[in-house]
Amino acid sequence: MTVRGIPLTLLLLSLPLAAGVQAKPATGYDILITGGRIYDGSGNPSFVGDVGITGDRISYVGPKAPLPARERIDAHGKAVAPGFINMLAHPEESLLVDPRGLSDLRQGVTLEVLGEDSMGPLSPKMKALALQREADVKYDIDWNTLGEYLNGLQRRGVTPNVASYVGAGTVRTNVLGEVDVQPTPAQLEQMRQLVHQAMEEGAMGVTTALIYAPNTYAKTPELVALASEAARCGGIYSAHIRSEGDRLIEAVQETIDISAASGAPAEIFHLKVAGQRNWPKIDPLIKTVEEARARGVHLTADMYVYTAGATGLDAAMPPWVQDGGLEAWIARLKDPAVRKRVAAEMRDPASSWENLYSAAGPKGMLLLAFKNPALKPLTGKTLAEVAQARGVSPEDAAIDLVIEDGSRVGVAYFLMSEDNVRREVALPWVSFGSDEAAPAPEGVFLKSNSHPRAYGNFVRVLARYARDEHALSLEQAVRKLAGLPAQTLFLSDRGTLKAGNFADVVLFDPATVQDHATYEKPAQLATGVEDVWINGIRALRAGEATGAPSGRVVRGRGWKQAAGGGCRASADEWSWKP
Repeated sequence: MTVRGIPLTLLLLSLPLAAGVQAKPATGYDILITGGRIYDGSGNPSFVGDVGITGDRISYVGPKAPLPARERIDAHGKAVAPGFINMLAHPEESLLVDPRGLSDLRQGVTLEVLGEDSMGPLSPKMKALALQREADVKYDIDWNTLGEYLNGLQRRGVTPNVASYVGAGTVRTNVLGEVDVQPTPAQLEQMRQLVHQAMEEGAMGVTTALIYAPNTYAKTPELVALASEAARCGGIYSAHIRSEGDRLIEAVQETIDISAASGAPAEIFHLKVAGQRNWPKIDPLIKTVEEARARGVHLTADMYVYTAGATGLDAAMPPWVQDGGLEAWIARLKDPAVRKRVAAEMRDPASSWENLYSAAGPKGMLLLAFKNPALKPLTGKTLAEVAQARGVSPEDAAIDLVIEDGSRVGVAYFLMSEDNVRREVALPWVSFGSDEAAPAPEGVFLKSNSHPRAYGNFVRVLARYARDEHALSLEQAVRKLAGLPAQTLFLSDRGTLKAGNFADVVLFDPATVQDHATYEKPAQLATGVEDVWINGIRALRAGEATGAPSGRVVRGRGWKQAAGGGCRASADEWSWKP
């Protein structure tokens, strides 16, 4: 007999943790992890005990399991934690060619949350352009909607769990194309309906990346309208905010305003203070967020723990030149008059747009990824070095690279201070996201460099900031890697070691866990995470991926409501805890 798909034997009694929480009735566990120090994801003090797994669920957490087990894992001297949640992940393409998600799996990540833009809904033109723009990673596009993409991943079989937002920029492109125009009321309603459809297909909420064309063309009322639609379906609004540097506080305030007007809880993607001239803004940033939270605004954030971001050369050039998409951008750059104007705006420290060229400078721009094989030898060089070797200005070098590569070109921008990163790591409302794919140090993934955060972001929290620098305790680190993101996403049955929850479990050695990826050699797997179970299936055994298709699509609350006739009419009906 089952209740909502859960075997009756796994329905639980609410017993105090000190006495252990045991599924009843039961005759034994499939897996019993014994004698480890348990960090349950709540932030509460750790304790030595056992974790039992039966089927795809945790069936016991406590000091001494009372029943036998088919398989026993000795965890003495090791840490046992809930699976980590990557709050901003970009393995949308990498999972299509390597379903293991190895760089994240080796760090204990069991759930990838896809954000900023989304893999659907796609129009025929969007599909054609996506295929045309593919770089190293090649794949067929056999879906149209976000739901079809997610179902396809699960059907193919992937190791990690996967969740996704629906992209505000994606639905904008679907309806309006990649041009700088504002939607008519009818077009905005069409965009709302696409968001609604994606929410009922399982999206966690609506998301955007407001420094990039065409997303940047959206004005606040448009974002409020789409966030309101997500909120009706129990979703949240998550954003790469409009500025992380010169207009940081204003951008945070826009996010607060969107949350208040739409009723959607808000998440700030990859929280940072970008550009040395802006580093002192860390105090007003924290004050603005915490004052809003104190007023009851539903606001959280995530981050990666490095001083460089990674994006493309589109973030170094003004939005107007990118109006109409990649191909129109490249065509304009070939016009000498346009080229001259773009170069002048790149040099302007008072740009009206988010100018990462000005913030990082050509010496702080490390070239990571090219599409054109002839340019791949430039990987690992700075823009300044390439400009000097070519005998041109850095602005001209950047423009030439976009034209020659036929892409936005992958770039790491050194923008943040280590002191600010350390402060942000400890903030109780901040979780963690890699903002990267989940590659492996082999095959197609070695054709370009990734940012080291792809291979080290989560383990770096445990090793550097918790163990070595004591910026936060290990209990706090695990909460911010698992319990907090699950709470933010309203995932009541993941993120904590609790009987009845899905069995996403990580076993690691807190004394030896370590990231190894560097900007010079990013494709180096983390060590110290020994075993990972995803939905009760062994995905990592003694540090080696099993290749098991253990992952599932984790869907948002709108999907559950769709089965009952559709999303609720009011966002006020959804609860939230700051």
